[in-house]
Amino acid sequence: MTYADASGEHTVRAHAVVLAAGGFEASSCLTARHLGPEWARAIVRGTPTNDGAILELALALGAAPYGTCHSVAWDAGAPPGGGDRRLTNQYTRQSYPLGIVVDRDGRRFVDEGADYRNYTYAKYGREILRRPGSIAWQLFDATTRPMLRTEEYDSRPITWADGNTVEELASRLGISPEGLRPTVDDFNASIVDEPFDPSIKDGRRARAEPPKSNWALALEAPPFYGYAVSCGITFTFGGLHVDTSARVLDEESRPIKGLYAAGELVGGLFSGNYPGGSGLTSGAVFGRIAGAAARTLLHRYCGRGGLAHRWGVR
Repeated sequence: MTYADASGEHTVRAHAVVLAAGGFEASSCLTARHLGPEWARAIVRGTPTNDGAILELALALGAAPYGTCHSVAWDAGAPPGGGDRRLTNQYTRQSYPLGIVVDRDGRRFVDEGADYRNYTYAKYGREILRRPGSIAWQLFDATTRPMLRTEEYDSRPITWADGNTVEELASRLGISPEGLRPTVDDFNASIVDEPFDPSIKDGRRARAEPPKSNWALALEAPPFYGYAVSCGITFTFGGLHVDTSARVLDEESRPIKGLYAAGELVGGLFSGNYPGGSGLTSGAVFGRIAGAAARTLLHRYCGRGGLAHRWGVR
């Protein structure tokens, strides 16, 4: 590895290198290239320093790319570059299973109650990105508004509006009133009268298009509330192809000698969805595997004395 500082350029050589430099979600150029052109419009949830520079170096070395990304419903007015540690997760909007989600034409496009929030939130950002203008609105009424997650829906700043009628709400949010009114009417009329229970998948469904599988509550009690959301990219599932020993593989699925990866830089663990918290588990597991494999290789070259001993490797 070569780097430069005030005293000049330096080269560091090692028998084993573990890459754990995060993903590429903060680079609109790389997200557009690897995920699709629409991803250049995604709002960055996390650190602006995950720019994929180390990933690009590994790919240039012959490493194989692998995977996609984690994305959520994120406040449409949030700073596009991310990095706001003070507000952390307050820009996310994850109470959508209690309401309906529509695009600017007033049409629903996802099953808001397909599963528990923790099993759908990381894939619905992608669906929002595909809508006109890459924006959508989560809608609630006076009955459901008190149930929303306080940290997220009572936070400031927040992009929202309310209205005493569905049409008034639509006009204030920039949704087509002519499109939203029939969507709400059809949804309300299609609800199956099962007991509402947010703690279980209650089967209280709406036979609309698309259907809502659980927790369907009519949007009928004024005032009505709407929250504008876009796609917030959290981290990239995509990264480098590794084997079960955390060794980075090339395009022929052969290990690149001495090169390991862990954390977000590892691709292929997730695909279209993500169970909440599993990224942390992946980082811990592959971090330990990569570290142990690199230590073994170092011992092979240096022995348990000598350089390995001086570096504190045991």
